[in-house]
Amino acid sequence: MTAISAGMVAVIFSSQRTADDRAGYAAAAAAMDAAAARMPGYVGIEATRDADGFGITVSYWRDTASAAAWRDDPAHGLIQWAGRARWYARYSVAVAVVDRAYRWQRESSDPE
Repeated sequence: MTAISAGMVAVIFSSQRTADDRAGYAAAAAAMDAAAARMPGYVGIEATRDADGFGITVSYWRDTASAAAWRDDPAHGLIQWAGRARWYARYSVAVAVVDRAYRWQRESSDPE
């Protein structure tokens, strides 16, 4: 779980996948995760996708400049183009500054 704190920037990417090129998409997503993690200001990522292909990915950044540098990264731009051409039926992006954040975690995973 990503350690989120006030002042960070959350980039919220909601998308509907096509059924096309699942292997290519998986490879590109893994490459983008690794590339984002190497960017200055990267904090973490959380993502989920349902069986119908709807997904939400939230990447967290130290500040707006870090998030903007990722948006403008040339390799990221190429993958965005490929996503529009092959992998996405639609998507939306929202960028937000975290006002407050908190966490909770169960002490034990035992179902006692």
